[in-house]
Amino acid sequence: MVKRVAKVFQIKARAIVEGMKLAWLKGYKQVEINCDDAMFIDIICNGLASISNITGVYLIHKWCNKDWKVKFRHVLRGSNKLANCLGNAAIGNLNQLVLFTDPP
Repeated sequence: MVKRVAKVFQIKARAIVEGMKLAWLKGYKQVEINCDDAMFIDIICNGLASISNITGVYLIHKWCNKDWKVKFRHVLRGSNKLANCLGNAAIGNLNQLVLFTDPP
C-alpha cells in the first residue's frame, strides 16, 4: 500500500512540476495549483516536501522557493471537471506534455 501511495504521489508531483516549469518559462509570477488530493497538498504546504524522499515532491518544494507566489488549493474530485476533460482529451499522449491553447 505504501508503494502504491508513493507511486501516485510521484505521478501527481511530476505533473505539478511540469506545470510549474511551464508557468515559470512563460513568466508568471503568481500561480494557483488545484489538486484533488488533500493529503498531497498537506504534505506540500506543511513543509514536509522539503524532507520528502519522493523526488517529485522535493522538486515541488524547490520550485516553490523561486521568486514567485505559488498557492495550492484543494478541489473536490467530482468538482474537477475541467481537469478530467483535459485528461481525457490527452489520452494517447501520456508520455508527452500536451498544451491546449484553445481547450476543448
